[in-house]
Amino acid sequence: MSAARLKSTGRYRVPVASQAKETPINNLKTLATLMDREAGFAVPIRPQGAATSSTDCNRCATGTIALMSGLDRILNIDSYNHTVTAQAGVRLYALTEALAEHGLELIGNHEMTGRTLGGAIAAPCLGPSIGNQHGSLASSVTSLKMISGNGKAMTIGTDRKNLLGAVCSSYGLLGIIAEATLKVQPQTNFSATHRKLTIANFCSIADTLSNSDVGFRFALMPHRDRVYLDLRRYSADAGETYNMPWKIKDWGESTVLPHMCKSLNRLLPIQSVRYRVIDTVSQATQGIVNSRFVRSGNNGTMQGRTASSIKKVLYSTWCFPASDFSFVVQAYRDFCRENYERTGYRCDVPAIGYRICKDASSILSPSFDEPMVALQTTSTQLDGWEDFVIDLADFAEHWAGVPIFNQTRSLRADYAKQVYANRLTYFRKLRRQMDPENRLLTPFMAQFFQ
Repeated sequence: MSAARLKSTGRYRVPVASQAKETPINNLKTLATLMDREAGFAVPIRPQGAATSSTDCNRCATGTIALMSGLDRILNIDSYNHTVTAQAGVRLYALTEALAEHGLELIGNHEMTGRTLGGAIAAPCLGPSIGNQHGSLASSVTSLKMISGNGKAMTIGTDRKNLLGAVCSSYGLLGIIAEATLKVQPQTNFSATHRKLTIANFCSIADTLSNSDVGFRFALMPHRDRVYLDLRRYSADAGETYNMPWKIKDWGESTVLPHMCKSLNRLLPIQSVRYRVIDTVSQATQGIVNSRFVRSGNNGTMQGRTASSIKKVLYSTWCFPASDFSFVVQAYRDFCRENYERTGYRCDVPAIGYRICKDASSILSPSFDEPMVALQTTSTQLDGWEDFVIDLADFAEHWAGVPIFNQTRSLRADYAKQVYANRLTYFRKLRRQMDPENRLLTPFMAQFFQ
């Protein structure tokens, strides 16, 4: 049924089974050889880091997958100028740990830190924004080295700001990033407070929070009318910061809870009983992980979901204008309940949301024009998921949702072109110059970018 619906609604998916040949990239010479047009590697050529994408952006029936995780060296940490230079295959959590040894941290909070650096630059890497700067990891990039689709080695810095902004969040369609230099900052503590709210109470403060310099992240349970809100403020009085409480919080939310939901789905055949137990477990988990011990942190201790855990669940992310989010979240609750009554399908893991500030540093930034709230809908249940995300996409379109090409499921190409408009037109023009033979373009990505 879902395949027919995808076709009838103008949505396209490539076959899940990919026959593309995987090629490990362990040094720059291997990458240069791969991108050499005379070397004879099958096209399309797609870079892959931690493989956390929820869409088919890196899947293809033919071609070559460049496995980038072998380029995993941190080349330089400059404590005086506050910069770090690393290869594209370095995991963000490893980069975070290395910076912490020098009293430094990445600028901004970022989810899914099991991603590789190259992947986090090439596709939006977002997290709760505190203040009004640095919506994505790409906004911290000062220079990068890459090999374009036509095989040309390039070094791009802030002196070529427009080109740098195009390569960041380019989804590997202009070239393959090999190395990058980022601005970092001294470790700065923030205070963290936690509240359990009804959805109505959350909506009453959502607009105020969205227009303030407070960072917030929340877990949303539409079928229990609950929001577990995490508020963050930079503070000189934040107190001592410890890694362990944040690691326990992350482990509980992103590993233990999905695993328990999967187990309960197998063990409890009666749907009403199963979801009642799952929601009770979810509420208990949120109450435990958002304890009074998780009351201060920094961008080093707060590491977000790892790649290994996010790959165990199904997810789709949409971004909504922060100015309207109080209306969106109520409508989302009603959508989830109506969909469950109509289809019998619902997500078994709480949705995760967070505010991201306005960020025009990359051309295809989802918050290019205004602050947004990212809402990641998550589930462990495959049966019924594809139909659900089609309905979710229709809901998001109605509420002016902005998609992320590697994280948004069942996206209509016409809608994506409408949302990104002139920016997408400019990007396509640049793509024709840097990859004139479409060596980096898969059929899935072609519906948006050709």
